[in-house]
Amino acid sequence: MAEGIFVAFEGGEGSGKSTQARRVADAHDALLTRQPGGTEIGASIRELLLSTDTEGLSVRAEALLMAADRAQHVDELIRPTLRSGRHVVCDRYLASSLAYQGAGRDLGEDAVGALSAFAVDGLMPDLILLLDVPVDVGLSRIDSAPDRLESLGAGFHERVRRSFLRQASADPDRWVVIDATQTLDEVTAAVDASLSERLGWAT
Repeated sequence: MAEGIFVAFEGGEGSGKSTQARRVADAHDALLTRQPGGTEIGASIRELLLSTDTEGLSVRAEALLMAADRAQHVDELIRPTLRSGRHVVCDRYLASSLAYQGAGRDLGEDAVGALSAFAVDGLMPDLILLLDVPVDVGLSRIDSAPDRLESLGAGFHERVRRSFLRQASADPDRWVVIDATQTLDEVTAAVDASLSERLGWAT
């Protein structure tokens, strides 16, 4: 049996990646999941990482928890689903740790990359769709109380954005960058065109 295809959506806050990930998964009968989270253990880690009630968590501990969530997610859910032949669409994956903890938290992308590579045990997405939006635009779109990471300053989110764009530029065969300042219909059309061109997925 052929393995399923693994697609990841990446982007900063307010980029609309979660909306697109959900829509694509529904359209292609793929498993929709997210990081952090996606498993029962991951849900507990997600609450600890994102809750504004969490105080005193060191940035290195934050990176380790993200890696722990990802390792559990890959072993319990993503890899078995792909091996069953079903596609997987994930809202955030390894690239988010490089951007948020490596660049945003100034831990270094090489150090966080090594940790993340260990966590995923070689499993990388077939395609990564980066929905790119300027930081001020993205943050202005948040219409609920910001979580622990969303509430960090604009400087943090600028470093995150630059990291995503740097990663995409370094691996154009795996990444597609989509201008997420466009209308919803335009972003949807761009996502579908990329899926068709790169993976042969019909809209």
